[in-house]
Amino acid sequence: MERSLRSARVANFVYFALCGSLIGTWVVHIPAIEERVGISHATLGSLLVLLGLGSFAGMQVAGRLTDRLGARVVLPIGGVLSSATLVLPGLSPDLWTLAGALLVFGFFNGCLDVSMNAHAVHVEKAYDRPIMSAFHAMFSVGGVIAALVGAGIASAGMSPSVGMATVGAAGIVTALVSARALLPTAPPPPAATTAADGGQARAGKRRKPPGRIWILAVLAAMVMLAEGAANDWSALHLKDVLGAPASTAAFAYGTFAAAMTTGRLLADRVSGRFGPMAVLRYGAVAAAVGITIVSVTPWIWAAFAGWALFGLGLSGCVPQLYSASGRVDPAAAGANVSRVAGLGYLGMLAGPAVVGWLTHLVPLNHAFLLLTLLCAITAMAAGVLRTGSGRTREVARSSHRPPVRHDP
Repeated sequence: MERSLRSARVANFVYFALCGSLIGTWVVHIPAIEERVGISHATLGSLLVLLGLGSFAGMQVAGRLTDRLGARVVLPIGGVLSSATLVLPGLSPDLWTLAGALLVFGFFNGCLDVSMNAHAVHVEKAYDRPIMSAFHAMFSVGGVIAALVGAGIASAGMSPSVGMATVGAAGIVTALVSARALLPTAPPPPAATTAADGGQARAGKRRKPPGRIWILAVLAAMVMLAEGAANDWSALHLKDVLGAPASTAAFAYGTFAAAMTTGRLLADRVSGRFGPMAVLRYGAVAAAVGITIVSVTPWIWAAFAGWALFGLGLSGCVPQLYSASGRVDPAAAGANVSRVAGLGYLGMLAGPAVVGWLTHLVPLNHAFLLLTLLCAITAMAAGVLRTGSGRTREVARSSHRPPVRHDP
């Protein structure tokens, strides 16, 4: 049992890295595809919205399918189809086919995203200790792998279609090989099936998301809005506000991303010792301090420190929210994760636009104070994790069953 559980954890790591590498491969090929299709930056921005909408739709569909069929079925399908459709943007000859390609690729990538997080919830439950943040760190590692592979593809003179097809083919093989190690589908909990006269009614009620799910989803939207703003505005902040050279400004996002990856590798240990509520609360406080430093400092070195603290603080927040959403109702873990992930993803898409709109009213660095406010609200609302985590630990203590409880 322990060996199969370790294998399932490794497989989940692989799927997170796969998801990050697929998105990263698209990102590194954006300039070449934009030039070949002949579209402007503004048009590209509109197309990226379609990618996001496709991902959101895929998350909602996959969440329900994961609860019905199990992550062991949906996750490999999402991995295969996301890998297979990666090549479509590279093959698109014009604006409309590119729009359709991004919508389709986004849809299946959203399916992969939710199903791998739902499976991660089951693996974490079987381990009976926090491991979610490490999975999210592997997503970042996948993005780094994509950047390295993309650089190799470009230096070899390969076209985007050939390069993306190569990565997609490798992704299909990876998704299929890793599928064998996934945990079996969990059976419905006894509460949903014990009484023939009332079980069906209770199961129907369980499908209605509790109010706490929507609180977790709103917090995810705020945290990921802050993350999305950092992705698009960190380098421009150093260049336009502090007057840093473009070569120096580029390291602003690198500093933020490196701190976030490092934090996610460490967050599970912190959560295991102090609890998920502490990770969310004090992580949000650290992020608020970091982005406030960025907003007010006139010094480049202090801005780097602020971006690093911002990334480190945010790093453990989203994994705690995803994990908590999956624990609220194990029978509806996929649907609940899809709600939290979907609203969070919309927040990430909105982040750059919201900050950009604010720059019409205030300077860019002052617009970042909105992110300070969102992080402060998140810190104050972190108590929403207390009830779920405490209840989970009580159930774990009373059950005394082997770690893997999913075997048929």
